[in-house]
Amino acid sequence: MKKLFYFATVLFIVCQGAFAQGDHQYMVIEFIKVASTQMVDYSENKSFMEKIYSEAIKQGDVEGWDLWSLQSGPDQGEFQYVTITYYDDPVKMMNGMTDNNFVNYAKRAFSSEMSDQQIEMSVENAVANRDLAMRAYMVMVARTKDNFEMKPGVLASFDLMKAAEGRFNEYEHVETDLYLPFHQKKIEAGMMGSWMFLRTAVPMGSAADYTHMTLNFYDDYLQFFNSMEYEDMEASEEQLTAMEEGLNSRDQKWVYMATLLKAIR
Repeated sequence: MKKLFYFATVLFIVCQGAFAQGDHQYMVIEFIKVASTQMVDYSENKSFMEKIYSEAIKQGDVEGWDLWSLQSGPDQGEFQYVTITYYDDPVKMMNGMTDNNFVNYAKRAFSSEMSDQQIEMSVENAVANRDLAMRAYMVMVARTKDNFEMKPGVLASFDLMKAAEGRFNEYEHVETDLYLPFHQKKIEAGMMGSWMFLRTAVPMGSAADYTHMTLNFYDDYLQFFNSMEYEDMEASEEQLTAMEEGLNSRDQKWVYMATLLKAIR
């Protein structure tokens, strides 16, 4: 119990420091399960949801929204879609897209096309035909410098990591000081589009399934497979050893591959 409390306290302090800086991006990443009998309904709701999030962006409550179609993972039947909602403020993120918010944005977006009752029914149906199987509140710790364009068809891998207990700072050092420059070189070599390193934005305790994520973006599968072959010829033996040893500071829990369907900013 002491270990659990200690880990949660340390994580809370780390996250509080991130919030205080005021220059981070915050994300709500939702892994969505859709029953086979509801796939058609969910597909038809994509444009409806896009307009709702577009309205949230106009109001300044949300910075952006992505819809991804999952193509592979540890259990392909577990999730079918991933959404990412971007915020510039942790309070906005935690208040989130509540049912009331959805309805209010929908009324602004569709008031000229539907009655309030029709809008409320449409929102209810849109929410009902999906199962929010997993929701992650994340804060960006580091990212590469790039001009990658989030457009439909691009590829991403969502890598969920769990930092080893007592090695939280060590793991973050490995990603930000060793792997960030490595991925930057891959981007400059045309082997990758973009890379982000995220940590959980709320305390989760030592029993949590994951503590961090890396998001790796590619133009397509050709770039993805070429990226797997990339070697940093300028890296010293000490750097390569440090990167290899750094992998022991975390457990790579799951990797999900996904294709971008919609992106609004």
